Amino acid sequence: MTIPLLHVPPSPTTTILFFYSSSPRSTTRTLNLTRRIRCRVSNSSEVKSEYKPGVLDDFFMRSFRTKLVEEVGSDSDIPGYVGLIELVKLLMLQGRTRSETNDAAVRILKSLFPPLILELYKLLIAPLAQGKIAALMVARVTVLTCQWLMGPCKVNTIDLPNGESWESGVLVEKCQYLEESKCVGVCINTCKLPTQTFFKDYMGVPLLMEPDFKDYSCQFKFGVAPPENDGNVNEPCLETCSIASRRKLNSGECPMA
Repeated sequence: MTIPLLHVPPSPTTTILFFYSSSPRSTTRTLNLTRRIRCRVSNSSEVKSEYKPGVLDDFFMRSFRTKLVEEVGSDSDIPGYVGLIELVKLLMLQGRTRSETNDAAVRILKSLFPPLILELYKLLIAPLAQGKIAALMVARVTVLTCQWLMGPCKVNTIDLPNGESWESGVLVEKCQYLEESKCVGVCINTCKLPTQTFFKDYMGVPLLMEPDFKDYSCQFKFGVAPPENDGNVNEPCLETCSIASRRKLNSGECPMA
């Protein structure tokens, strides 16, 4: 007696490899799926998020680097993001005072925008709803346009001194600007303080930035004015700070902050 067999056509195949690290041998299974899946486990228990560059990111980086070269007076031979950070360090090592470095960074930020845009924003948008609309807008624009510089970030809710809560915060998960520069002074004098000054003076939006030098995260608080005595200015130098090692400095307060 002959039994008919039903023939099922195979689906598109993809190989998934399962590895069991505690065994001396690896076990491999082949499954029929529709796409290839690759899994990687890092050495630490924390999975690092990675930002995938968008279409305009190269344009933003080139524009920022061009303005930085104009301010510094020379370019780095190193391409890409690493070369950009080398230029930032050069800005710090040119013998400028902290005030001069802050002013230079503010000029760079200002030069990235058409002057009329900044003036109109400060005049027409910043006063609306006691500054709330402007704060919400710049938080979202920051996430859309600045992840190439800072790394993955997202809009979050912050508490204002008056008790209100606005979705005008930006949380940077792990700032690659600080991670790559490895310098508290670079963070404070070329990013935190000049950025706060730029948004307040040229866009009419108060901003408090709170970098965490332990996990390299940073909390932006648009709509919140920084305190007069900003505690972040007197932070100890990072153990891996390349600028401190160049100058053979001992640990303690970062001399560049």
